[in-house]
This record gives sequence, C-alpha cells and structure tokens, in this order.
Amino acid sequence: MYVTSEPIAPDADFFSAPQSTGRVLPDRRVAMGQHVFREGDTVRQIYQVKSGVVRLARLLEDGRRQVIAFGYPGDIVGFPSLGCYHSDCDALTDTVLRPYRRQVLEDGGGDPALHRFLLDAALKEISAMQDHFMMLGRKSAFEKVASFLTALCARVGTGTDGHYTVKLPMTRGDIGDFLGMTTETVSRTLTQLRKSGVIEIDHVNTVVVMNPEGLIALASGEAN
Repeated sequence: MYVTSEPIAPDADFFSAPQSTGRVLPDRRVAMGQHVFREGDTVRQIYQVKSGVVRLARLLEDGRRQVIAFGYPGDIVGFPSLGCYHSDCDALTDTVLRPYRRQVLEDGGGDPALHRFLLDAALKEISAMQDHFMMLGRKSAFEKVASFLTALCARVGTGTDGHYTVKLPMTRGDIGDFLGMTTETVSRTLTQLRKSGVIEIDHVNTVVVMNPEGLIALASGEAN
C-alpha cells in the first residue's frame, strides 16, 4: 500500500485473481517477523497477500532505512527488477501469501488471464508509487500523516456511527520511514490530531477516526 492522492477502496476485481492453469503454487504462511524475501535475491515467485500485512523496505549505505510500502490483502508484492527483488519484505503480522511463478509475467501463453491480472497490478503499483513520491516531496507533516490514515481507512478501516477504526500493525518508526519523517514527528503529529478531536488513539496500535471529513481536509491541505 502506498499513500495515493485518491485512495481507492478495495473491489472484487483487485482481490480475486483468475483461476490459474498451473502457475499458482500452494499458499505460503509467514509468521510475524519472518522474511518473505530479501533485496537482491533472484525472483522466482511473486506474491499476493491473502491475509496479514507485510513491510517492504530498503537500507541505505549509511544504515538508514526507507520503508517502500506496506502490503495489505489484495496487494501484489515481489515484482522483479532486473530479475531480482528490489527490497526486503517481512511480515508485520502472521500472513498468508498466494505465490505465482515469475514466468507468468514473462509469457502469457500458459495463462493469459492471470498474466493480464498481474500486469494490471504492476501498472497500478507504478501509478500509486508516483502519487506517493509526490506526497513525500510536497506535503507537510500533518498532511502526510492524515493522508496515511485516510488511505488506511479506505483499504481496511471499519466504520461505525460515522467513525472509522484502523489497526496499525506497524510501529511509529515504520510510519516515519514510510512518510519521510522522524519517529518523534509522527508521534507528535498523532498527538496533535488527537488533541484536535480528529482521531482517538486506543492502546497505541489502534486509531479511531472521529472526524473523517476533517481528516480528509487535512490530507488535502484544505484545513491549513
């Protein structure tokens, strides 16, 4: 999941791959904290997240980390770059993945429908990545955190009485490395959002959006 300019709620087409004629492997279960793959490994499989959440990240030469994306149910992770994975991927929760053989990206002859599905997923990722880069370069801290929470609400939020509850399996440090902010700035921004009545924070890892319209306005810069 990237933070996009227009978060899109999941739909059936995005979550359901076509029935394969032999390129889909048995589901892979990954325990919390375990790696799915590592940067530089040869790509033999790509994965669709069926349940759980994964984190994609890269380390700079000086040891600093950039979180590239979070993989939520329906997301495809592990697209090859020159035949290799271009990031590490580990599980933030117990996760179930649906593997696909890499060859399905290279020849659609065996399963044209699945080939097209994965190609569309790759194009969606490129578009979302471009939106995310724009957000990193142009938005303020408030706008970044509000955009992040808005995107999560659209993907995995549960609504009750006009409020939305979102689980955060990632740490504040993960969020900071994803949004180009320090951990302290993320924590301070969440506290300010809580004090303003836009959100409530329940047991650190659960955010309740009390004012969805206000959060969207902050995300777009209209409340500044």
